[in-house]
Amino acid sequence: MTSTTAELASHTRRQLGLPLVFPSIRRKIVGIALGLIVLMVITSVLSIVMSAQVGYLLQELTDKYIPAYSHPARANIRSLERALTLRRMVIARMQVPPDDQGYAARLRAFQDKDSEIEQETVSARKLINAIIEDTRTPSDNAGLARIENRIENAMTELRQHLDQEDAKLLEHLDAKEFPEARAILARADVLRDQFTQKIDAIRADMRSQVSSSISTVIQNQQKTITVSGVVTALAAILGLSLALLVASGITRPVRQLLDGTREIEAGRLDQLIRVSTNDEIGQLSAAFNRMVEQLRRNARIRETFGRYIDPRIAEGLIDRPDATEGQRRLMTVMFCDMKGFTSMSEGMTPQGSSRS
Repeated sequence: MTSTTAELASHTRRQLGLPLVFPSIRRKIVGIALGLIVLMVITSVLSIVMSAQVGYLLQELTDKYIPAYSHPARANIRSLERALTLRRMVIARMQVPPDDQGYAARLRAFQDKDSEIEQETVSARKLINAIIEDTRTPSDNAGLARIENRIENAMTELRQHLDQEDAKLLEHLDAKEFPEARAILARADVLRDQFTQKIDAIRADMRSQVSSSISTVIQNQQKTITVSGVVTALAAILGLSLALLVASGITRPVRQLLDGTREIEAGRLDQLIRVSTNDEIGQLSAAFNRMVEQLRRNARIRETFGRYIDPRIAEGLIDRPDATEGQRRLMTVMFCDMKGFTSMSEGMTPQGSSRS
C-alpha cells in the first residue's frame, strides 16, 4: 500500500510538472531567515562602503582643501605684517636720536616674516599637490595645478623684486638718506599691493575649488542616503515577498487538508487532496489520500457484500483484505436438497428469505 501511494503521489507531481524533491518546512523557514540576513549584510556593507567614501571626502575637505585655502590668506597677512615691520624699522632709524636697538630687533622680525610668507606658500602648494595626486577622490586637477603654479609665480616675483628694494632701502637707511628710503618704501608698498591682489585672486579660485569639494561631499552623502534607502526597501520587499510565498505554500495545503477532513466528516469520499510538495505537509497530504482510498475501499466492500452476506462477514473482509484472495485447498463437499425447498423459495422475497 505504501509503495502504491508513493507511486500515485509521484505520478501526480509529474502530471503537474512539479519537481520530485522539495525542501522541508524547516529548510524553507531557515532559507527565508538566511536570505533576509544576506540582504541585511549586503545593505550594511553597501552603506558602510558609501559612508566610508563620504568620510574620506570630508577628511580631504577638512585636511587639504580648507588649509590650502587658508595658507594664502595667512601669507597675505604675513605680507602686511612685513610691511608694518619695515615701516617701524624706518621710523626707528629716522628718529632723533636713532633707536639702534629697536631697529635691530625689528630687522630680525622683518627677516622672519620673509620665511613665514615662504612657509605659508610652500604649505599651500604641498596640499594642492596632495589633492592632485590622490586618485581616490574626484577633483579639478587642471584647475588646482593652475592655482599651484600661480602661487609659485606670485611668490617668486615678490621675492625677486622685494629683495632688490629691501637691499636698497637698508643701504639708504644706513647712509641716512631718508628721502631715497621713503621713495623705496613707497615702491615696496606698490609691490606688496600687487602681491595682495594676486593672492586674493588665487584665494577666490581656491574658494571655488573648496565649494566644489563641498558640493561633491553633499552629493555623495545624498547618494548614500538614497541608495541605502532604496536597497533597504528592496530588501524588505523581497524578504516580505519570499515570506508570503513560503507562507502561502504552507497554508494552502493546510487549508486543503482542513477542507478534505470536513468532506470526510460529512461522509463524502469522492475527493483527493493534490500533493504539490514533498515536505511534511505533502507527506501528510499523501497519508490523507491513502486514508481516503482505504475508507473508500472499505465502503465499497461494505456496500457490495452487505447486500448478500451477513454484515459480520463483510466486516471480516474489511478487517482482513487478504481474505478475498483465492486459495487452493483439498476439500470434500456434500450436496443435499430439502423437500419442497425450490417451490418454497420461489414464493418468498429476498428479505423474507434472509430472515428465514
